[in-house]
Amino acid sequence: MIYEYRAKAGPNEIKKGTIEAESEKEAIEKISQMGFIPIQLSEYTASIQQPKAVSQTKKRGKIRSREITIFSRQLASLIKSGVPILDGLNIISEQSENQYFKEVLKDVYKSIKDGATLSFSLGQYPEAFSFLYIAMIRVGEDSGALPQVLLSIAEYRAKQEEMLSRIRMAMAYPILMAIVGIATVVFMLTFVIPRLTRIFVNMGQDLPMPTRILISISGALRQWWIWGIICFVILIIRRQVRKKSAKLSLSILKLRLPVFGKLVLKAELSRFTRTLALLIKNGIPILRGLEIAIAVIDNEIIKNQLRQSIKELEQGGSFGKSLKQSKIFPVFLTNLITVGEESGKLEEALSEVSSAYERDTDESIKTMASLLEPLMILVMGLVVGFVVIAMLLPIFEINMVVR
Repeated sequence: MIYEYRAKAGPNEIKKGTIEAESEKEAIEKISQMGFIPIQLSEYTASIQQPKAVSQTKKRGKIRSREITIFSRQLASLIKSGVPILDGLNIISEQSENQYFKEVLKDVYKSIKDGATLSFSLGQYPEAFSFLYIAMIRVGEDSGALPQVLLSIAEYRAKQEEMLSRIRMAMAYPILMAIVGIATVVFMLTFVIPRLTRIFVNMGQDLPMPTRILISISGALRQWWIWGIICFVILIIRRQVRKKSAKLSLSILKLRLPVFGKLVLKAELSRFTRTLALLIKNGIPILRGLEIAIAVIDNEIIKNQLRQSIKELEQGGSFGKSLKQSKIFPVFLTNLITVGEESGKLEEALSEVSSAYERDTDESIKTMASLLEPLMILVMGLVVGFVVIAMLLPIFEINMVVR
């Protein structure tokens, strides 16, 4: 439900706005977490024609992350230049090449024209605009600094996309090598080996051990490949059924991996601190900011530890000290956050942590990618070498017998 509120933001300052909540009690709690004192709360009853979900009227499509980033930057520039928000949406929708995104922007345009806020209108499309995005837009509307908030969002998203792009580029070559290598081995086992097997059998002599192993693997692969696919599908279904417990177990495993564990932790903490710094910079109270920032983390173990920190903060504790009690978070992170809290520069401390972890993550990815390439060449060479030797050994033995 949508509630309209009036709240005190200071001795002589009254804030007005709308907020989404399931009940009045939850709405009051959210307003309080924003740092305001609720004065009046009522259900939002303005005559607003809700934007229809595109899936009901149009063929469903996909909006790329890059398109949302460009949209945010363009809308910020247009509003900053004095262009009304409706005109800005119209301009951006006309130049969009993505037909689905164009239809979404047209529906947002109609919704705002009928009296809805930008945050409410964009919130009708959660598959495109995340909870974090909507929360930031709402802050920009309430504070009157929507262009600045949109630019902050665009910069934040650009940094996240840059990191993901570096990871994809670093892993592209090793993945391609793995696919080609596996395809080559499967081709040899399913097409080449069966033909050679008939020749070896007709010879009527005992085959070397490597050749027998290779023939057994080839036969099993040709005979049981359908059961392998069935087992794979069953495993995926079971994982979906037990998704919550499986996700928790997977989160633990990721953090305990010898080399990748630290990389996963730094990548998660980098994304979290960057998000929290952005929220605090734009005036969102730390408790509310933590609730929003936790949503960007994938690892359930880290999420649970941060939720525990929220509970301690609600009881008047310190964010940095609550993190120190956990064995997961590095000393570098907890010390910088503690210093930032004490000096009143928490946003700067979080940005520093994020930048440091982004650099470490980038260097670790480059190092692992450079080591992974020769390692994969070695592994694939050993596999192919074994196949070739196993095929040639019977021929060598025939030559020995002939001599």
